Amino acid sequence: MAKSMTELMTRGMECLTETLGVVEAEEFISLVIRERFDYTKWQREYFDALAPGEFHARAVEHARRNPRHGAAERL
Repeated sequence: MAKSMTELMTRGMECLTETLGVVEAEEFISLVIRERFDYTKWQREYFDALAPGEFHARAVEHARRNPRHGAAERL
């Protein structure tokens, strides 16, 4: 089910404020806007810096701590 832009932005802000708090979430958004943040470039640099297997280990740990809920079929 597709989410509207408003719903996506609301969920994104909820994630940021839950993790960073209101002040740091706002600072993060300001930084992204001010620095003309290139998410694709950042993502490439971030993931290239991970040791082999580290992404998989983090994904497995995340899945363990956040079990899937819902009726969707896992592929």
